[in-house]
Amino acid sequence: MPTLPGSVEKFLGSGRLAVAGVSRSGSQPANSIFRRLVANGYDVVPVNPGAEQVEGVRCWADVRDVPGELGGVVVVTHPSQSASVVRACAERGIGHVWFHRSVGQGSVSEEALAECRRAGLACIAGGCPLMFCEPVDVFHRCMRWWYQRTGRVPR
Repeated sequence: MPTLPGSVEKFLGSGRLAVAGVSRSGSQPANSIFRRLVANGYDVVPVNPGAEQVEGVRCWADVRDVPGELGGVVVVTHPSQSASVVRACAERGIGHVWFHRSVGQGSVSEEALAECRRAGLACIAGGCPLMFCEPVDVFHRCMRWWYQRTGRVPR
């Protein structure tokens, strides 16, 4: 595994994490991210306003509702909801936000990025934590390789 980019290392080392946008069906990218982070030993909680339980664990409606400290949030919601998640992170004092994006817009919105800047939150706008969580599957390994060459990999 290559050395982690600094922003990724800081995000993954920020403490307890939340994944906003997990699905009750379990078939969404947020669920894959949640499962891999858990499998890699991270303390992770799911967030979905419409679910009480996801992936067999208690789910929280909002990052504001999660008890205890949170160091970072992976945002895997529709981009129209991402600024709201960032505002919740800022209110809680959560210092790190990672907006999931493989192709297309993903969870990134200009409003959410502006909220991160306004609140002084460390922000990764694009890519996926699965590009850096071993074992990295072929798809995410190729994505990481391509994003490194095009300058789109988190720094």
